[in-house]
Amino acid sequence: MGLYIIAALLLLPLIEIAVFIWIGGLIGVLPTIILTVVTALAGTLMLRQQGLSLLMRMQKELDAGRSPGNEVMQGAMIVLASIFLLIPGFVTDAIGLLLFIPPVREALARFIIARSNVVIVNSGAGMRQTEEGVVDLDADDWSERKESGSGTDGQPKISPWQDGSDNAKS
Repeated sequence: MGLYIIAALLLLPLIEIAVFIWIGGLIGVLPTIILTVVTALAGTLMLRQQGLSLLMRMQKELDAGRSPGNEVMQGAMIVLASIFLLIPGFVTDAIGLLLFIPPVREALARFIIARSNVVIVNSGAGMRQTEEGVVDLDADDWSERKESGSGTDGQPKISPWQDGSDNAKS
């Protein structure tokens, strides 16, 4: 997997340069630059429009008591699409525009989810799962204070429960 990422990082700029030269030869330098700026602006506008719509769908799912997992995946892809559109280049723009199309996002989400191992942990409010011997305190159940005495190693005591028998320093 790491080799694919490295290959993509090395090849993408080379492909983008080749496509810039090809498009520039077809339509000219100035139209190529203008087209690049327009796609960046289009990405910004599409992010705003689809992002707000997605946030509203997520809120509906949360209000209904359901997990907005699909909406979170859609949101991640919209952000990724926007990043691709903001990166100068025609190849990244094409990928970004494809990710803004809902059926393409749905298909990609199904592809990713089918190859992922997702674990959902649902813990109720106030539920504390601790190991044996662990005391779980809330912030208002304790306070920090300096002890006037010191431990056996000459260091100040860290807590009133410290008897100095262990030499661990924090």
